[in-house]
Amino acid sequence: MDPQDKKVALRAINYGLYVLTSRDGDEIAAAGTNWLSQASFDPPLVMAGVKADGGAAAMIVRSGSFAVNVLGADQLDIGKAFFRSTEVDGHLVNGHAFEDGPETGSPLIVATPYWFECRVTDTVARGDHTVFVAEVVGAGVRDGSATPLLLRDTGMNYGG
Repeated sequence: MDPQDKKVALRAINYGLYVLTSRDGDEIAAAGTNWLSQASFDPPLVMAGVKADGGAAAMIVRSGSFAVNVLGADQLDIGKAFFRSTEVDGHLVNGHAFEDGPETGSPLIVATPYWFECRVTDTVARGDHTVFVAEVVGAGVRDGSATPLLLRDTGMNYGG
């Protein structure tokens, strides 16, 4: 297989850009992510690929849950704040206000237009990312007119 062709072909998969959060007691982890997809209608399942050696994956394993905060097309600045270590100060995570999710307690970034909370049903720990299959147990819409941010529109690449 030609490595360059592989990279280009895999980068042709469309992705959004999200902030994934998780909580275990008083500890919070938050990370920018884009490897996310719905996997089932009934029950409603999603699958998320999370960097295995990062704090978010370890927190999800411990807590068994996470939330996905869907960024709007004009919220790249929020997304970029989560491509670094998690810093919590009161009800700010990486400088952005959050509220506790009603189902899992995972932080919900209040500026994002959409969110959903998930409980992990299956974990595949293989390669450099851990894949979590999770049931959606809660969801909210703050601005139903918002267009979700696509990774392709940011000029950044993650894949290949």
